[in-house]
Amino acid sequence: MKVLAIIVLLVLLAAGAVAGYFWYCIEKPFGIIPPEGIFVEIPHGASRRAAAHLLENNGVIRSAIAFEVYARRHPKRTPVAGEYFFDHPLSGKEVFWKLANGEIYQQPFTVREGQTIYDIARALEAAKIMMADDFLKAASDPALISDLAPQAATLEGFLFPATYELSRHPAASDLTRMMVRKFRDAIKQADPQGLAAGVPARFHSLLSIVTLASLVERETPKPEERPVVAGVYDNRLKKGMLLQCDPTVIYALQQNDSYSGALTLKDLRFNSPYNTYLHAGLPPGPIGNPGEASLRAALNPEPSNYLYFVANTQGGHFFAATLAEHNKNVAKYHRLLNGEPADPPETHVSHKRAAVPAHKGKR
Repeated sequence: MKVLAIIVLLVLLAAGAVAGYFWYCIEKPFGIIPPEGIFVEIPHGASRRAAAHLLENNGVIRSAIAFEVYARRHPKRTPVAGEYFFDHPLSGKEVFWKLANGEIYQQPFTVREGQTIYDIARALEAAKIMMADDFLKAASDPALISDLAPQAATLEGFLFPATYELSRHPAASDLTRMMVRKFRDAIKQADPQGLAAGVPARFHSLLSIVTLASLVERETPKPEERPVVAGVYDNRLKKGMLLQCDPTVIYALQQNDSYSGALTLKDLRFNSPYNTYLHAGLPPGPIGNPGEASLRAALNPEPSNYLYFVANTQGGHFFAATLAEHNKNVAKYHRLLNGEPADPPETHVSHKRAAVPAHKGKR
């Protein structure tokens, strides 16, 4: 009888020790996490046991068995597949809920309005997210937008500017798919009635609209100016005038890997279908990826008689309806660059003449 009591006592003590150890494993943080942190990939379909062993082998939890026992107490919650990042010690319980809640590692990557596919590719490689060539290969396949813009040669213009939460090593095709999905949402917001509602015949396709929006995006950072700039290009297109848009020449040179950072007169004669100093109409495709404000501007150009604009040195532009007025604005721009007043001082003359009202830009 005494022996049996001792055995029972030992069993209870052992069970208590095991329970205490399991409690310690689950409740107390574990591990020495290196400065670079620890990444653990939980494969699709991994069981609680498989996940537990992966975590233990990577030094994230103290005991795979204790982790599995705790996990089985929550049968409706299972580890979500994905890559997880650990940058400080966690308890087994915290690790379980991190996996159960799907707190997968993500890194933000921002595509800015107006960036080209080449800009995005370089930024991705600089951030060590993917190789530039991998992204360019994916962005060069227009299959994702074949229903929207069957004439498009690449995804340029349809990779919507936004901040994307990415895994550590995303597939380039997954990223372009995310960007195009964002574009589809944005164009629905910008044009809820559909492209057929009031779009001029010269913008007969979504590709033309996105192309115009990309020119507007590259020309002005001011949202309030974008419909005005779109209106200038609309007017020039109606009159059959060359658009003479500097950013289109820059894009042509970038495609040829020959842009030096500043346009020259020689550059303006560069032979490319994107050079709007040489070729009438819109270029064959977008020259960057416009945001929603520029898409709205392209869909709804502001009516005016403006045919010209030039920078005003403050981020905006002077607009003009005639070449003579434009030349005056150009002179004004150069005076501002030289630190002089925008308008020259009045010259006193012996006879009086009627004052000419100052041009206000918008009508």
